[in-house]
Amino acid sequence: MHFLVIRTSSMGDVALTAPVLASVIKQYPDAGITMLTRPAYIPFFQGMKGLVIFSADFSKRHKGLAGILRLFGDLTKTDRIDHIVDLHDVIRTKILRWLFRLSGVRASVIDKGRAEKKALISGKKKTQLKHTVERYFDVFASAGFPAAQVGGPFLNTVTGAAAHSVISRDIMNIGVAPFSRHTLKIWPEEYMVSLLTMISGKHKVRFLLFGGREDIPKLEALTGKMPDSEIIAGKYSIPEELALMSRLDFMITMDSANMHMAALSGTRVVSIWGGTDPLAGFGAWQQPDEYSIRIPVNELTCRPCTIYGKGKTHNGFKCMKMLTPEMVYEKLINLKLL
Repeated sequence: MHFLVIRTSSMGDVALTAPVLASVIKQYPDAGITMLTRPAYIPFFQGMKGLVIFSADFSKRHKGLAGILRLFGDLTKTDRIDHIVDLHDVIRTKILRWLFRLSGVRASVIDKGRAEKKALISGKKKTQLKHTVERYFDVFASAGFPAAQVGGPFLNTVTGAAAHSVISRDIMNIGVAPFSRHTLKIWPEEYMVSLLTMISGKHKVRFLLFGGREDIPKLEALTGKMPDSEIIAGKYSIPEELALMSRLDFMITMDSANMHMAALSGTRVVSIWGGTDPLAGFGAWQQPDEYSIRIPVNELTCRPCTIYGKGKTHNGFKCMKMLTPEMVYEKLINLKLL
């Protein structure tokens, strides 16, 4: 059996396929797997023996409807494909599945739990939903290949020169990813500055600041307000960043791709939540629930107001403003991270 596994975005969701693929590969070594994703996400799969990566070019060759047809043609020229495992279920993948079905190739598709998630944000049913990683496992099970989770770390964290030169064991190394793609996921910057000031005032520490290239100007402004900090974003490749993350004492993040990358690298991750919530199934994989810091939904019933962070706040951003730096600092102490 040779699978074509599809997940092309977003960054965090693609990274979350790693523990599933690692588990399936270990338990079914004779099964072939081709992973269809974007070039930027290839580092998430480095070191997985037997996994073939097909890198799609959605900006040129595989753009638009004509590009999807071209992508189908390119895929048929690779290894024989017996079954599609669609972990994305968007228009592009629906068309690809249809084209393969005409050739007699069956498909198993993710159940995103859209109705459950709608009920969650509407306030009708505030219960823990299945994690995205578990939903990925379910798709393989429906294809006849159930797998049990193997141990992590799940991303390649091979030590590079960057980790040797940046990480110092004479002090505490704390990673900080203070931004996210959507405003509803971002803690007020003055709160983050206050928290880091509290930490550095009582501990010998250095803060390593992670983020996307678009975050660099904001991170530069943050270092001006916060001593003992160094920007990592934009200086290192993804493999080097993963190596750095794996050597941190712990990481402080928003609900973001960096949260998933750090957790999958084997690092302890403290995540701060506002408009979104781990209840939706996107929490840091295999991290203790108490590491997810947020105002409980029974105390602020408008939470969560969004699944992915899109939209606008309807309550003056209470979900983040109520979560004070003092509360987060006390939580770090109680968790024995400081």
